[in-house]
Amino acid sequence: MTDFPPVSRLLSQAPARVDDRVILTYDERLMRRKRLVTEGDIGFLVDLPSVTNLDDHWGFELDDGTTIAIVPADEEVLVVTGDLPRLCWHIGNRHTPCQIAPGHLVIRDDAVLERMLRGLGAEIRRARGPFTPESGAYGTGRTMGHDHGPAQGHDHAHDHPHGAVHHHGSHAHIAPEDDAT
Repeated sequence: MTDFPPVSRLLSQAPARVDDRVILTYDERLMRRKRLVTEGDIGFLVDLPSVTNLDDHWGFELDDGTTIAIVPADEEVLVVTGDLPRLCWHIGNRHTPCQIAPGHLVIRDDAVLERMLRGLGAEIRRARGPFTPESGAYGTGRTMGHDHGPAQGHDHAHDHPHGAVHHHGSHAHIAPEDDAT
């Protein structure tokens, strides 16, 4: 693997020449500092001034002029159809990132949300593809959702389709930890 200098700037649009690509999941596209490796085995360091949603950028330019495109990775998702305004409300009420398309919604695969949505009359199809949900309502940013995995603690309550309200222990919506591995 060849290591190049750190990223010199984020690119907002595609340059005339594209040298390589880095494929990142939705979670991986939110970062501040991390060492990445491209498809062509180019290692480079992203060291941004603050946690940044890379969905708002086309790619990176390295100090030596190398350009690297940011490509959303394929992920396990649920394609949701039905009464979309109602289903959107319930998905949003759970602070869940959601991709909105004509005639359907896309969320990450989540068994609890799948049961809830089916209980609300949604039709759901499993798929694998890039997950590019809506950004924050006030411009750039992220919906800081949560999952229902066993290792995640929460200190808020929310209802579920079976009528129960769940209270969870300590919870904070914090961006993923960055590292320079």
